[in-house]
Amino acid sequence: MKRILLFLATNLAIILVLSVVAHLVGLDTYLARSGGSLQGLLVFALFFGFSGSFISLAMSKWMAKRSMGVRVIEQPANASEQWLVSTVRGHAQAAGIGMPEVGIFDSPEPNAFATGARRNHALVAVSTGLLRRMNEQEVRAVLGHEITHVSNGDMVTLALIQGVVNTFVIFLSRIIGNIIDRALFRSDDGRGPAYFVTVLVTQLVLGILANLIVLWFSRQREFRADRGGAHLAGKPNMIAALERLKGDSEALPSQFAAYGITADEAGGGLRRLFMSHPPLDERIAALRASTAQ
Repeated sequence: MKRILLFLATNLAIILVLSVVAHLVGLDTYLARSGGSLQGLLVFALFFGFSGSFISLAMSKWMAKRSMGVRVIEQPANASEQWLVSTVRGHAQAAGIGMPEVGIFDSPEPNAFATGARRNHALVAVSTGLLRRMNEQEVRAVLGHEITHVSNGDMVTLALIQGVVNTFVIFLSRIIGNIIDRALFRSDDGRGPAYFVTVLVTQLVLGILANLIVLWFSRQREFRADRGGAHLAGKPNMIAALERLKGDSEALPSQFAAYGITADEAGGGLRRLFMSHPPLDERIAALRASTAQ
């Protein structure tokens, strides 16, 4: 689950920083005093909303390599690394994308993820635990799952959706801040003492709620990635890999969770709304019912 959560947390932090900067340089005040039209506010929200999303996307590979300790395979040092690079290359060619960087990170648990701003310049990384605990056919299926995330453009699509929800969060938080400031301090322009604090608090709350949309999208993309893995490596192998992961996978750092192979445990109610991956049993059932071979 943590891959997407890290992306969302990074995005939200960037948006809050940009909001503070906009306030400190007087951009919010200038916008209000120069007319404060809803159209002007919407342009402001669009610019900063998509800036936060795409800055997060642009940083994704850099953050993955450093936060996860990913070692990119420049020259395979052994037969296992040679097989790994060769398998990713074969999947990438079959999916019609450029060869991704291939990396390994130290973790005793089986896991993998893909990230990057462009389909032809992505990063696919697997844990040492995945290579130890799964057989070659299961690893091949996991790599097919990750390559499908890349070929489907899930990372860019996620950033676009995040940009849209950011825009509405920024737009609505400033309207709410204006209304509350006018009500509490009777200010003429709605930019009194309560405005900035209200904007930051409202932006944080709305940002968390808006991320439910992104998490829903992430859950749907997991089913597609599973079908892609089944297409590239065979349905029985993809199912076997998912079965192997049941109760045996480690959560990834948040910005990478949405493109990883790990899954959330079964849950209901509000907890399910905050899941980036459907439960493994649901994914296995959906894959068994699919036409993927």
